Amino acid sequence: MIACPVLSLPNLNSTASTSEPNSEPQARKLKSSSQLNRWSRARAIRSGRKLDRSGNQSGQAVAGVKSPPPPPVHFQSTESSVSLETEKTSDGVEKTAGKSIYMISDGTGWTVEHSVNAALGQFEHCLVDRGCAVNTHLFSGIDDVEQLMGIIKQAAKEGAMVTYTLADPSMAESAEQACKIWGIPSTDILGPITEAIASHLGVSPSGLPRGAPGRNFPLSDEYFKRIEAIEFTIKQDDGALPKNLIKADIVLAGVSRTGKTPLSIYLAQKGYKVANVPIVMGVELPKTLFQVDPEKVFGLTVNSVVLQAIRRARAKSLGFGAEVRSNYSEMDYVREELEFAGRIFAQNPAWPVIEVTGKAIEETAAVVLRLYHDRKNRCSMPRISKRY
Repeated sequence: MIACPVLSLPNLNSTASTSEPNSEPQARKLKSSSQLNRWSRARAIRSGRKLDRSGNQSGQAVAGVKSPPPPPVHFQSTESSVSLETEKTSDGVEKTAGKSIYMISDGTGWTVEHSVNAALGQFEHCLVDRGCAVNTHLFSGIDDVEQLMGIIKQAAKEGAMVTYTLADPSMAESAEQACKIWGIPSTDILGPITEAIASHLGVSPSGLPRGAPGRNFPLSDEYFKRIEAIEFTIKQDDGALPKNLIKADIVLAGVSRTGKTPLSIYLAQKGYKVANVPIVMGVELPKTLFQVDPEKVFGLTVNSVVLQAIRRARAKSLGFGAEVRSNYSEMDYVREELEFAGRIFAQNPAWPVIEVTGKAIEETAAVVLRLYHDRKNRCSMPRISKRY
């Protein structure tokens, strides 16, 4: 049991004028359109706004000299308010201005942000149809108790929920105590799993956040493997150097704008050498594509309507207006090209074909890696194994 210092928590009703916003935040109405589909509307509502906060204290206190207090935390967002306004959208759905979720981290905030977003994914039916909008606010690099108390105090005033990933047990305990005293709903995302792993391994955790001075990250073989994979993948983009396909761990094939390049880069950052080959009508595919191990090749396909919209946006970004005619984004050509790719996939049944419509890059990558490791390890139970 780690002892936690007794905290002198400030009174919720008394605050120095320098730490208060100039005015009470006003609720802002969220606009929506009946033309947006359920998926895009849910993503739009779920996405939060990061709040700017003052930087961390720099320097150490000099003996005999009292260091100045940390600068107050300022809030620039006006999306959240305890009293929620509502409005009816064009399709008759009543929307609220949104409740706040504060996400506090002593590091980059990646873990707490993605954990909250994953949980919000379970409420898309409410976020879209019933107007229970949510505003998420991320505070990263919080390693000072006074800053932590300032954020929690503001959360209490706004009626927000607090989630946090604080590696230092004393900081996590301080957050828990403050939330209990002020009646704030809170969740420690990192603490329970850290304690469970510590119990399982029989080793105490370091209590240091990522990037802390006390943590050393030597350049391992895995690090250099990732660098090599990224360099290889960039050189192999869009069908370049087809003779090197045999050296790739994963080969992606699909028509233009199916997400081959971003998926390749994402997988490369995980240490996989990836090559991608575009499928274009009238252009012969490289012979080496059919010479590599078919278990390395993955086909990508997408809904024709979605693909047409993506291609139109791409053509517009390149400066091709409506007056410029091109079959690149014409529906007949899009369907014909997808059918052409489908015939190639059918001729190579060992290639898994992944439908990427509506999927994030991370979701498609998870499917690719699961299939890749299942084939490589001949696993009867789907898994992605990694040794630390």
